[in-house]
Amino acid sequence: MTALDMAARLPDIETLRQRCQAVAMLDAILSPDWESRYFSYTQDWGGFPCAQIRNGSGDDCFITFGPAGAFIRGFDHESSMTPWRVDPPKLWPGLVDNVPAPFAEFLTEPAFGFDGVFAATYCLWRQRNDGEWRTGPVDYAEFAGRPDPDGADQFLELLTDPTPHSYVDFALGYFEVQLDPRVVAHVYELNPLTEQLVRALNPDVGLHDIADDIDTSRYPTQCDAAPS
Repeated sequence: MTALDMAARLPDIETLRQRCQAVAMLDAILSPDWESRYFSYTQDWGGFPCAQIRNGSGDDCFITFGPAGAFIRGFDHESSMTPWRVDPPKLWPGLVDNVPAPFAEFLTEPAFGFDGVFAATYCLWRQRNDGEWRTGPVDYAEFAGRPDPDGADQFLELLTDPTPHSYVDFALGYFEVQLDPRVVAHVYELNPLTEQLVRALNPDVGLHDIADDIDTSRYPTQCDAAPS
């Protein structure tokens, strides 16, 4: 699926932000080592919340949340839509056409670029008054039959599922652990973390091990609460 397909499936801005916060906390519990995580989230990335997704192969996706709305920029170096398909590098036609003015600053954000080039194979955005996610007028006709020509599917598909099951499947493949969907659902609902819950996800990790991540993401905790 392309970014255009993802635009029709992603939830509203606040639901997406909360889901990013939840999966990042799950990753923090399963992998206290930040470098080994797939999902991460901070409540203060230059003053605004931001989620980051990394596959460890040089591809990544940033989702920024601010007063104007949300902006998604992703890069898949194996995509045929990479700017480096030509020399000098050039963005795929239509990719950033119609990006609203409040999000234009992200096109020159150093964290999103490489050697001065905006490193992106897909972009999505949604302003606060929008009823849907939007993309530039990219023509995907030549990629007909290809499942993920721009890389959007590999990073965003899990975030379209409101249930914990996609993350349970992801954790089994990525971290090689079998998680209880009921415990994952507790985190998906942003219920307070407890020592009992954290150790149910990873017996080798306690609340103190992820204290910095809890603080960075501002995820709620409650020492005497327990998942139902």
